[in-house]
Amino acid sequence: MSDTAHSRRRLPRGLVGALAVTALLALYVWAVAGRGVVMIGTGEPVLIGIGVAVLVLPLLVLAFIAREFWLAARVQAMADTLAADGDLPADDLPRSPGGRIDRAAADEAFADRRAAVEADPGNWRVWYHLAFAYDAAGDRRRARATLRKAVALYAAPPRDVQQ
Repeated sequence: MSDTAHSRRRLPRGLVGALAVTALLALYVWAVAGRGVVMIGTGEPVLIGIGVAVLVLPLLVLAFIAREFWLAARVQAMADTLAADGDLPADDLPRSPGGRIDRAAADEAFADRRAAVEADPGNWRVWYHLAFAYDAAGDRRRARATLRKAVALYAAPPRDVQQ
């Protein structure tokens, strides 16, 4: 393979699907917003109220989409940094023949990751690893919240180190 083939960056998995779903959602938002404008244009007080509400909902949807894409971009930047350092979380937990992660192994890995966060709570790397331990343990809600914490620490300016 040539050097240019190696230097090309692959699109993250799922990006094409996420963009396609976002495009479909944008069409839906456009249609709903159009209905809201028509309702406001009738001059009827009740329809004006409904029309305004219908216009607010697409704005909220767009804000949530922007927030999720921003989060995904930050998580990808963190993953790139970890990959460059050879520190990406490994998916090496034992699995059943059906693909389920062994619960005892996930609990053990989780305990190690939790201890690392307690030892260094200002380090985004340990929070990133903890998020993937939560995910392996099947706790998607906490995994996502922990990943948001990692992103917040990653985006924060570096702390002053006292000497």
